[in-house]
Amino acid sequence: MQRVLSVSLSHAIRGAALVLLPFAFIALVAWATAGSATGTTTDPIRGAAWIWLGSHHIPFTLSLPPTGIPGYFSYLPWGAIALPFFAIRTTFNRALDRLQGDFHDANGVRTIYSIFYTVIVTAVAYLTSSPTVQSQWYLAPIFAFFISITATLTCGPRLPISTPAIIATRIIAIIIGFFTIIVGVLIFANFAQVKLLTTALQPGIFGGVLLLLLNILYLPNAAIAAASYSAGSGFAVGAGTLVSPWSLNTDQLPVFPLLGILPTDRYPLLIASAIFFVAIGVLLAYWTLDSGIQLLLQTALFLAVLLILVAYLSSGSLMTDEMGAFGVSIWKFGLIAIGEIGIGAAIATFFTVRRAR
Repeated sequence: MQRVLSVSLSHAIRGAALVLLPFAFIALVAWATAGSATGTTTDPIRGAAWIWLGSHHIPFTLSLPPTGIPGYFSYLPWGAIALPFFAIRTTFNRALDRLQGDFHDANGVRTIYSIFYTVIVTAVAYLTSSPTVQSQWYLAPIFAFFISITATLTCGPRLPISTPAIIATRIIAIIIGFFTIIVGVLIFANFAQVKLLTTALQPGIFGGVLLLLLNILYLPNAAIAAASYSAGSGFAVGAGTLVSPWSLNTDQLPVFPLLGILPTDRYPLLIASAIFFVAIGVLLAYWTLDSGIQLLLQTALFLAVLLILVAYLSSGSLMTDEMGAFGVSIWKFGLIAIGEIGIGAAIATFFTVRRAR
């Protein structure tokens, strides 16, 4: 047991360092290039830790300079979760190789590793707070443990996963993949506007690379926003705003390249694109009805939970009160998308039952 504890701890530290150290290098280069308010290396060290915490989707409360107006930053790129996910997966695999079967239960090793990793993330979140930026460290255990336990479950002896969970995950992957392609097409179609917004930021060569990476990490957020637009629920780009097929109510927009793909007018006919979610419902029924209505209902429940989860990850606040609502509405997108999928599943079930008679 002592060997399991020591190996798990050492590799949990490596898993954290595998992502944190590159962020520290980036922060140091940015600090050396642009300088800082205090001129001390504390700034880039804290900055690297904040970027690392943000990759775990841990939100921040801010005191915005120069007036100290309070702000909240929770609209984070959930594509960045892939960075700690794969770091954890890599180091946990090495931990299992190091142990060489010197354990009775792989699930116990997963739990121990995840607990150590969660403690590290929580400690960093708590210790790196400053007068102007404070991570919500009390949320760190939730996000860190969820990411780490999920990543470790993909390693070593696999746990049997229920069929409803597998099917629901595949459907979510189809939704995200399809609308990521749509976002990519929109980027090329509106490339001039995207380029103009990039030029307005004047990021330079090093900053341009980082800006490109940031846009890539925000692609899942954009994909879910496109999915919400297609479903008809739309999305917000600031407090009191709505972008949907029959509404275009926007105010001040932040200068960010991905926002160059926003529609410039209302397109009510695009509500017909909601047929995509009806088709998803048909696909759901097609994959489950052969095994009975119970599998359909169980899968629908898993799918509803996953839709709400990705809606939560794709929404939040972008620092200021004016940008206090950004991304999809969790309850609107959840209810409308689930309803449209339910319609498709009900139609497919009706015809299946009728054909069976």
